[in-house]
Amino acid sequence: MDFKHKVTVVTGGASGIGAACARSFAARGAKVVVTDVNGEGAAAVAGELGGHAVACDIGDETAVNALVAEAEATYGPIDIFFSNAGINSGREMLNTDLSVWEDHWRVNVMAHVHAVRAVLPGMLERGEGYLIHTASMAGILMSNGNLPYTVSKHAVVGLAEYLSVTHHHQGIRVSLLAPLGVRTPMLGDTDKPFARNAAGPIKEPEDVAEMVAAAVEEERFLILTDEIAQTWIEGKTNDIERWLRGMRRLAEKIEAEGGRDP
Repeated sequence: MDFKHKVTVVTGGASGIGAACARSFAARGAKVVVTDVNGEGAAAVAGELGGHAVACDIGDETAVNALVAEAEATYGPIDIFFSNAGINSGREMLNTDLSVWEDHWRVNVMAHVHAVRAVLPGMLERGEGYLIHTASMAGILMSNGNLPYTVSKHAVVGLAEYLSVTHHHQGIRVSLLAPLGVRTPMLGDTDKPFARNAAGPIKEPEDVAEMVAAAVEEERFLILTDEIAQTWIEGKTNDIERWLRGMRRLAEKIEAEGGRDP
């Protein structure tokens, strides 16, 4: 898909991968709507690229419907919706409050569902549209020390795969971004044990944005941010028992060096 003149919505667009992608898409000629729960941050990014900003809690269906309505009133029917926003605040089964699980499900999963339900009917009617979903390698492998994040990102992978299979023949294209470590506020201190041992090669948001844009232009499903990710995926699928043993050793190493941030 060519970005030129395409109406594109980017969630989590106030910083990190979302902001970098908004800039990259706009540079390619897209009409970009930047949305974030941080309305001031979204407005700042939109101002840079001549786009439109909407403050939105994407975990709320009514708010997402209003976002879509405003985007379409401003620019016209949405061609590309990038469900990128996410949170990462949980830890283990017995020390994570259920409210944290609920927040992860609402923001990391249901926000994607709300967005698809809002834009898919129009895309199907026009016979074309593009859905981009940010998961994580935690959704394909796992994330040591964060169970709610791992589970919610696995759900995003399943959603994206299902949409790609079910609606491809109707003109709908889907991409899944599954990054390793990216230098964003979510990753935190790259000198901490998790980032050093488990996050993989750390990429800059701008590098990831170029990868996302290229995948959309090629209409390619899976977006990995480093070649080693493919090696890790194959290691898991080729010998799950060996992979689990390795992940146990990695978890022990991270814990011995101080564990995840509290």
